[in-house]
Amino acid sequence: MGRPRIWCCGLVAARLRLEDDRGQVLIEYALLLSLVTLATIGVLRALGVDMSGLLNQVSTRMASVTNP
Repeated sequence: MGRPRIWCCGLVAARLRLEDDRGQVLIEYALLLSLVTLATIGVLRALGVDMSGLLNQVSTRMASVTNP
């Protein structure tokens, strides 16, 4: 008689674990954050050379301005 009860308790425990989605939401947020991070890194690397050149131009032009 004890065997079916253990099996039933195991099924109930498994069902409760599957219904609890707190961990799933945390993993989804972590994956979303990593995707945004990778996209940001990709965009910054693509624009990095252009941004460096732009900042160098601004620096050169600001250095050439004289204060009255």
